[in-house]
Amino acid sequence: MPKLRIALAQVDSTVGDLSGNAETIVAWARRAAGQGAHLVVFPEMMLTGYPVEDLALRASFVDASIAALHDTAARLAAEGLGGLAVVTGYLGRETGLAPRVGRPAGAAQDGAALLYGGQVVVTSAKHHLPNYGVFDEYRYFVPGNTLPVFRLPLGPVTEQPGRRPTGGSGGSSPRASSSPATDAGAVDVAIAVCEDLWQDGGPVAVTRQAGAGLLVVPNASPYERGKDSARLGLCVNRAAEAGATLAYVNLMGGQDELVFDGDSIIVTAGGELLARGPQFAEALVVADLDLPAANPAVPPGDTPADAYDGTQMKIRRVVLPPPPARPAPAPPDQHVWPRLSPPAEVYAALVTGVRDYVVKNGFSSVILALSGGIDSALTATIAADAIGADRVHVVLMPSRHSSEHSVSDAEDLVKRQGVHARTVPIQPMVDAFQAELDLTGLAAENLQARVRGVILMGLSNAEGHLALTTGNKSELATGYSTLYGDSAGGFGPIKDVPKTLVWDLARWRNADAASRGQTPPIPENSITKPPSAELAPGQLDSDSLPDYQVLDAILDDYVVKDLGVAGLVAAGHDPALVDRIAAMVDRAEYKRRQYPPGPKITPRNFGRDRRLPITNRWREPGRSPSR
Repeated sequence: MPKLRIALAQVDSTVGDLSGNAETIVAWARRAAGQGAHLVVFPEMMLTGYPVEDLALRASFVDASIAALHDTAARLAAEGLGGLAVVTGYLGRETGLAPRVGRPAGAAQDGAALLYGGQVVVTSAKHHLPNYGVFDEYRYFVPGNTLPVFRLPLGPVTEQPGRRPTGGSGGSSPRASSSPATDAGAVDVAIAVCEDLWQDGGPVAVTRQAGAGLLVVPNASPYERGKDSARLGLCVNRAAEAGATLAYVNLMGGQDELVFDGDSIIVTAGGELLARGPQFAEALVVADLDLPAANPAVPPGDTPADAYDGTQMKIRRVVLPPPPARPAPAPPDQHVWPRLSPPAEVYAALVTGVRDYVVKNGFSSVILALSGGIDSALTATIAADAIGADRVHVVLMPSRHSSEHSVSDAEDLVKRQGVHARTVPIQPMVDAFQAELDLTGLAAENLQARVRGVILMGLSNAEGHLALTTGNKSELATGYSTLYGDSAGGFGPIKDVPKTLVWDLARWRNADAASRGQTPPIPENSITKPPSAELAPGQLDSDSLPDYQVLDAILDDYVVKDLGVAGLVAAGHDPALVDRIAAMVDRAEYKRRQYPPGPKITPRNFGRDRRLPITNRWREPGRSPSR
């Protein structure tokens, strides 16, 4: 049985950076060749980054992607990597389709390509296009109907006694050996793309008909809590359906609201886990696969196949020339990386999202308001872990309603973490506005928040920092954020984090630091004291909101699970409280539309996932029309 060494390049890419992403492909292909791989697989749309959104509708961008693909193939060969099979995602197009209403302009495709010997040998495109949650791919792409199956000769292998084999580059010649070269055989490899695993029929069903021994799947599968277990189960089920070993490589990194966690997987047709990459880290996942030998009687060419989803597909078989002889490689170092705990996983997602947003958008530093409360404390800690404390600036902006412990807790955090801090008392500015406006009640409370927003954005503009907001998902849901006040900023690190999870993450981060002999970064008093906006004397969140455990449970059912009022009551929530909270959520839609993006960690975030009209007179049955 032939043994194929595969490398899954679980790497980060940047949307629109074709040259930088191509450089990453070449660099990691070189690493794969250095570890003796026959085949390296990169994530979905690796060359362009993902998601490209309306860039897919620009002919110039699609042209540039296709040109970069061919340039990358040529460069791989020029650097001695022509004998390494490289599968990568890119943005392509379906040619020959006449424009018509309802078809995406330019007929772009979410493509995958095989690069070998300096050539783009075969291309295909995602067959199943997701159109739910954060995905809107019918807007951008036309589906593919081809399953590429490439026959990969593994080439002659020479044993080299007395020397640890390193496995050279694809185009290099092996050193002299005292053992004769032996033919390692050939295997058939099929290619599908991301959503093709999540839907029945299509490439998975056709892979079984084609008799391929390996199905490789480039992915850009966004992170959400608990998705790793669903992802593994999916891979096991689809490998069994395909009758093939399945290699799933996922993107890593942040792109606006989306965070990609890696977690690449290789499973056999029988469900055995052979390899699994780390979460929220770039890695080359290398594994040796025992695969069935390709049937030499099956010729290259196109064969029609029933996709069992109401469509027909083509099996496109190509045969690659054999690579040069090479020394037998040493065994891979690591197969399965350990899993993160649930809070560590969420925290890593937030850090990854912040880091990539800052770095990819060219900011050198961030700034935020530090109040001494739990939300700003966690936000500052995430920022410091993402880009380093020396690049984090905080502003303490006490008013007459700020408690003594708020200032001392904020100062304590500054000492613990070493971030840059300054204090700007806001009361003189608030008094100046009040002298002219004479505001009372909620308007006076919000004035304080807006003065703070002006200060923060002024410093952001003057010094070039990215301003971070500190609002959590519970506040955004119920409208407990001041427009042009605490909502002012460029990125919201905890925008999708419910209040109860904010506390959980803070406790976990402190415990993690203590377990490593480090100073816990968040003052204990910031975690244990009752939450308050401190915009009025003695003000507490509990004055106008239910206990956060109760509130977050209702919000999860209403916002994430999309239950109506009747469903919420049936789920056991208090009817009067349901009516009140649903009204608060509905009224605050206009505020959420103006809030900055932030990392998505839940199944349904405020942003790409949940899009409701602002002007909207619909009221859930059971709600009072006057509310």
